[in-house]
Amino acid sequence: MLGQGRHTALALMSLLLLLWHEATPIEVPQDPKIQQDLKQPPTIVKQSVKDYIVDPRDNIIIECEAKGNPVPSFSWRRNGKFFNIGKDPRVTMRKRSGTLEIGFRSGGRPEDYEGEYQCFTSNDFGAALSNKILLRVSKAPLWPKEVLEPVVVTEGSPLVLPCNPPPGLPPPFTFWMNSAMTPIPQDKRVSMGLNGDLYFSNVVAQDAHTDYSCNARFLFTHTIQQKNPFTLKVLTKEPYNDTSYNATDPYGGRKVAESTPTFLSPSGSESSKMVLRDEQLLLECIAAGLPTPTIKWFKKGGDLPGHKVKFENFNKTLKIISVSEEDAGEYVCMANSHLGSIRHSISVQVKAAPYWLDKPTDLVLAPDENGRLVCRANGNPKPTIQWLINGQPIDSSPLNPSRQVLGDTIIFRSVQMGSSAVYQCNASNQHGYLLANAFVSILDMPPRMLGPKNQLIKVIENNRTFLDCPFFGSPLPELRWFKNGQGSGLDGGQYRVYINGTLEIKRARAEDEGTYTCVANSILGKAENQVRLEVKEQTRIVKFPEHQSAIRGSTARFNCKVKSDPSLPVTVTWTKDDKFLYLGWRLRKDDESLTIPNVNEGDEGTYTCTVKSEIDEDSASARLTVLEEASLNPSVSSALPPDRPDPPMDLDLSDPAARSVRLTWIPGNDHRSTITEFLVEFEEDRWEPGRWQNLSTYPGDLNSVILQLAPFVNYQFRVIAINSVGQSQPSSPSPRYKTSGAAPDVIPRGLRGWGSKKDNMEITWEPLLDLERNGQNLHYNVWWRRKDVGEEWSNMTTEGSKHIIHNTETYVPYEIKVQARNEFGPGPESNMVIGYSGEDKPTDAPTDLRVSKVDSTKANIHWKSVDPNSVQGEFKEYRLYYCRESSLVPGLMVSKENKTKGFYSTTPQPSSILSDLVPYSKYKMFIVVANSRFEGPPSNSVEFSTKEGVPDAPRFFRINRRSFDTIYLEWDKPLEPNGILTGYQLKYQTVNGSRVGRQQLETFLPNMTDFTLRLPDRSTRYKFLLSALTQVGAGEVYAEESPHFTNEVAPGRQIWDLTVEPNSNYANVSWRHNFPAGSSEFVLEFTLDSDKTVKVVPVNQQPPIRVADLIAGAAYRLRVYSHELNSISSNYFTFKTKAAYIDQVDIATQGWFIGLMCAIALIILILLIVCFIKRSRGGKYPVSIKCLGGCCVTGFAKYLVRDKKDLPLDSVDQKDQDGSFDYQNGSSVPDRNENENRSLESSDEDNKPLQGSQTSLDGNVKESDDSLVDYGEGGDGQFNEDGSFIGQYTVKKDKDETEGNESSEATSPVNAIYSLA
Repeated sequence: MLGQGRHTALALMSLLLLLWHEATPIEVPQDPKIQQDLKQPPTIVKQSVKDYIVDPRDNIIIECEAKGNPVPSFSWRRNGKFFNIGKDPRVTMRKRSGTLEIGFRSGGRPEDYEGEYQCFTSNDFGAALSNKILLRVSKAPLWPKEVLEPVVVTEGSPLVLPCNPPPGLPPPFTFWMNSAMTPIPQDKRVSMGLNGDLYFSNVVAQDAHTDYSCNARFLFTHTIQQKNPFTLKVLTKEPYNDTSYNATDPYGGRKVAESTPTFLSPSGSESSKMVLRDEQLLLECIAAGLPTPTIKWFKKGGDLPGHKVKFENFNKTLKIISVSEEDAGEYVCMANSHLGSIRHSISVQVKAAPYWLDKPTDLVLAPDENGRLVCRANGNPKPTIQWLINGQPIDSSPLNPSRQVLGDTIIFRSVQMGSSAVYQCNASNQHGYLLANAFVSILDMPPRMLGPKNQLIKVIENNRTFLDCPFFGSPLPELRWFKNGQGSGLDGGQYRVYINGTLEIKRARAEDEGTYTCVANSILGKAENQVRLEVKEQTRIVKFPEHQSAIRGSTARFNCKVKSDPSLPVTVTWTKDDKFLYLGWRLRKDDESLTIPNVNEGDEGTYTCTVKSEIDEDSASARLTVLEEASLNPSVSSALPPDRPDPPMDLDLSDPAARSVRLTWIPGNDHRSTITEFLVEFEEDRWEPGRWQNLSTYPGDLNSVILQLAPFVNYQFRVIAINSVGQSQPSSPSPRYKTSGAAPDVIPRGLRGWGSKKDNMEITWEPLLDLERNGQNLHYNVWWRRKDVGEEWSNMTTEGSKHIIHNTETYVPYEIKVQARNEFGPGPESNMVIGYSGEDKPTDAPTDLRVSKVDSTKANIHWKSVDPNSVQGEFKEYRLYYCRESSLVPGLMVSKENKTKGFYSTTPQPSSILSDLVPYSKYKMFIVVANSRFEGPPSNSVEFSTKEGVPDAPRFFRINRRSFDTIYLEWDKPLEPNGILTGYQLKYQTVNGSRVGRQQLETFLPNMTDFTLRLPDRSTRYKFLLSALTQVGAGEVYAEESPHFTNEVAPGRQIWDLTVEPNSNYANVSWRHNFPAGSSEFVLEFTLDSDKTVKVVPVNQQPPIRVADLIAGAAYRLRVYSHELNSISSNYFTFKTKAAYIDQVDIATQGWFIGLMCAIALIILILLIVCFIKRSRGGKYPVSIKCLGGCCVTGFAKYLVRDKKDLPLDSVDQKDQDGSFDYQNGSSVPDRNENENRSLESSDEDNKPLQGSQTSLDGNVKESDDSLVDYGEGGDGQFNEDGSFIGQYTVKKDKDETEGNESSEATSPVNAIYSLA
């Protein structure tokens, strides 16, 4: 019974929804008269951001602006309670606004006003709410004091220097610098992590410094806080020499133990990260190892989106700027070196704060109308929707029978006056919230006209005309047009009435003249307005000026006869070469022509006649050519060179048809070259107005053609004449011609069906071109059905070029077709196309993977195929993953690089050949089946080893030097021995042009890499062939020819133009040579003048070369010579490096400063001894010591002598709460006579702290004239342990400014340096 009642209620609800008619919301025009009389609830137009961080040095301004009629009032809540602004003298509200201003000129702390604020604005028709504004004060805390012990690390080991910046608001920007205020260089080996720590993948001896300092920059307060510097000591197993450092060998030839890659950050093999939609995703992998590992990124189950992903910090950081849901997944970073590789998997979850799908908008309804407010939002997790009315939960508001809340929708039925209100929609989840205000205003207003009264409209005959009649009323009035006060209303035929009240006359004729009346009617009354229409004849030039040639001194005349409507006054103007033509005393103009007497060369050009009326215009042009008298002779004229033709004239349209029209024109002068063809162009004003397009070409002997046209296009045409010289200028456009509409006659192209997800199919096609639409309201009919199951066609109509079918089975075929249709009917249907729904991951793995017939470079592989149904998509291939695990050669390290190879086979037991393997190596492989999108699970893994092969060529083979009867040969082992080396064989023979001598053979043991050969014939060149040997045989041959004798010069080989651009510790070296590119190595030989030490730098690249590790301010001699031909050398070049750049003189190393400090220390010591003697006698002593530089010696002694126990001062005694020392301000000493009458009471005054002011005789405290208080915003100057400022320092402020910003933080002294950057 209960179930039956529920079904009855649902049926009744469905019936009500069918009968319910929702009115279109009323759009209120922006007319000032309407807006003045319109009563509306408040609307918030400006508010502060949700998370509002303010600068403590400024006044706080919390914005809240709103509009409404009547003008709304404002109130605020703070932390959920009413905020009484009148009780707080620091808080004011702007007039006619809700914006709060909180000032601190009279005192107070900005931190006291932190909290959550919300603005309420209301008038007689409702109340609107702002977002909840979380107000927080920016903070730039000091770095905690800490004593950093030196960091000792072994060379080659990894290292992390922690930063741990103080938590600021907002968080600070961190960076590392040294004591010279220059950034720590970062590269693949050394870099800063996202947490601010400095990571060393491996430490080299050059990293040993005493000034690694982490800096925190606070953006709001523009201050920089500096951490105490780290001292890094590097332990080396062998002595380290700076001069031996080379960028390619940072260890200077010393042996440092290599290490496999490990991760410094993050730790472990996997981690997870949650990021919100539209935020920035940063993933970081920093690896340790020697050599420095390289970092690679990939995403499991798909490719990294190249258009979104950026790699930073030397590939250690993966960055996606705006994250979306499809970016979720498992990201893998791989650290790789020749010793091996490791991986770290990061699982990324993408959550989402609420975001709008359908934001509620203001709704204006007339009485008894229906409407709805819709509030749809999405997020992860799904947000909850809460409705409020005038700031209160809608559930607690009085019952309104015309309002029904259905989840995210409020339905209004038969609304009545007095029910206006502001509704709030709050969509929230654990990651945030959205708040939107939308008012519902019930408005009744009689019809009124908004346009000017009794307008006069003049229009040219046969043109389209629009008569405007803007109106408004609530409920929306019905508008009708009448002509001359008669008839039943104009609509249909050549008339069309738009919803905004405009009347269109498609083609104005003389009989359309008259007075048109528009009448707006509603139940509240009516209003009307009149428009008078006059149809005028077109203004046009009936006799055009023609191109002509005139003899110098003769008279030229251009015609310009005009026909126009008698009631329209016209003006005729002439221009020459598009510039206004000044007539002067010589040129004459009448109503129909322009006369140019006594023609000269300056008159030559293009003349244009333009005739204008108040509503239209026309123009025509002709060119005047000035000739010498001899040009009258035809023979002379015929000798003139041909030129481009003049443009055709007098274009005319006739014989109109549905899809064609006849175009006729008069050809222009061909200028001594016959016109071969005419090009007809068209322009239409609907899709691409102003763009001329080619229509067709016609032979040059035609001047009247029938143009084939497309439906529903408003054409105009122009013609271009073409001869052997080129094209003419385009003719003047023809009158417009509009073809009638028709159904489409083109089938949409590119129809296909494919799945973007496993349970959908997207049907896409190319939209019709603009000129293929043939009419308005273009739609596409789409049909689809499952193939071979006999189901009926499903169909839908869409305006776009895509339709998605949801909830499909995985990878099933569909028959699809598409058809275009417009307001005139449907076009032809496309042929049926087979599409497929989306693919899923294959479920089965290939089985029984095995290998056979393995040789040195190939292996036969076999496996059993999977069930085709388990592929769950289009079978792409079987994809083999294989990796070279190791070499069977002892001690040979290999790169474990994963490789893939695809095999297409549909047989039950496929087999194939895996080639290009490296001999004598151990391999591991598995195979998967792949469709177009996914790979299936892996098969069983198989390990196998390739057989021994012949080795590669030796890594290098050099003939280093040659004397008269010996030659020295040197080589290196092959990169890939491909087996166990058994030795080397050297074949050599004499070479004399094309003749070669008998080949001789030498063999060597595998540990030999050099050989000295005695040559019997000193005058002959030799060719050498070197190859390595394994048990399989000889490998690839490395061939070289013996060089010239050391006292010979290679013919034509030179090195010249040696130049050096020195800097302090490096130099850019350049030279010129004529050695073949890539065939020679060069040696740079530096000789230091001071001790004649020689530094040799071999290079195998082309100049210029940058040579580092030079001594600053030293003189060098440099030459460049050939490595193969030592005798070929450049001239010596002498240069001197620049002196080392020193930012500032270290005052502590200056002799005068050391002497001054010693003298001051001696004086202080003597005074202390006197003080101790006085105190030991128990007496008092007068203060008669003068102050030095504003800091009294007595004050300093008093600071040190704490009490009667004569204990030394503990350095912690005078620290502030933040850990910095409190150096108090010294004050001036009173007059000597006063001091002689006063003494220091050690028993009751020594324990008092020093003050930044002095005590007068009457006991009052007066401000010191030399106080540091005047230069800061407090008495506490913050110092580092070495005496340098790390706190704030500002210019002395006016007293008023200081009082108004007592809680402000000053600026760091380091900030002045960075503010210039």
